[in-house]
Amino acid sequence: MTYARTEPTDQEPDIRARPPLVREFLLVAGLFLAYKFGRRAANGHVEEAFRNAGHVWDLERALHLPGEGAVQGLLLHSEPLIHAANTYYATVHFPATVLFLVWLFWRRPRHYVWARRVLAALTAAALVLHLLFPLAPPRMLPVAGMVDTGQVYGPTVYGQTPATDTMANQFAAMPSLHVGWAVMVAVGLIVATRSRWRWLWLLHPALTLLVVVGTANHYWLDAIVVAALLAVALAAFRLPLSVRDAPARPPGPGLWGSGDGASVPAYANGAAGPAAFAPGASGRGAGASVVPARSFEPAAGAGSRARARAGAAR
Repeated sequence: MTYARTEPTDQEPDIRARPPLVREFLLVAGLFLAYKFGRRAANGHVEEAFRNAGHVWDLERALHLPGEGAVQGLLLHSEPLIHAANTYYATVHFPATVLFLVWLFWRRPRHYVWARRVLAALTAAALVLHLLFPLAPPRMLPVAGMVDTGQVYGPTVYGQTPATDTMANQFAAMPSLHVGWAVMVAVGLIVATRSRWRWLWLLHPALTLLVVVGTANHYWLDAIVVAALLAVALAAFRLPLSVRDAPARPPGPGLWGSGDGASVPAYANGAAGPAAFAPGASGRGAGASVVPARSFEPAAGAGSRARARAGAAR
């Protein structure tokens, strides 16, 4: 019995679809740098950021969203757990996305081009929103009553004085690109692979969401907004049909051993054919013995031998 394989159909990457390496490196690096410096350019606007934070907090309560403090309370039960959450927030975001793009570039070039376009569009939209809607995270909002876990337990990627932080814009909570990039990594790997375990990649964005909320770096609405932006980007940059609808068969012999992968009738290789099950001349019907298909000759040949035997008898 032959079993269907669970790997992607394009076992060998299509080298012709792979963009030039140097060009892609410069392009992706330029996108990361543009986003990084764009966030820094949007720094400041302290009063507006805190005012917007109050509006977001009130809107979440009006929508009856669960309080972010409930997630942080679970993490604060264990100091190693909160330390692990801070480490995840500080170290997984960029490396996971870079490794995702590198793997797609090397193994799934056509998926790579699609994923790079989606990520670029999502990041550009997020940067515009950071400029238009500065937002203080919940760790800075007194009414939230949350702990800045990065500063208290470490590690942290932010300076102690947000208004003068030259390394990052701490008032760019809306939307959460930690969540947006994590969701795109999961979606991209699920689409680009065929393993039965590929759905486990959804654990990455789920864990990221709990981490960014539990460490008081983002609101629930930050994740909801970035999910909406990602949905728009995925709709705008759809995976080509030639990639999505590739025939789900392994290379080489087909399911029945045929070289071209087409299905072969059961009687083509010496098995009993339909004629073998027809009633015989003696009228035995279904009880007649089954004669292998290869014992039957074309009708013309059978008639010639019958006439020859009749002539010999005369």
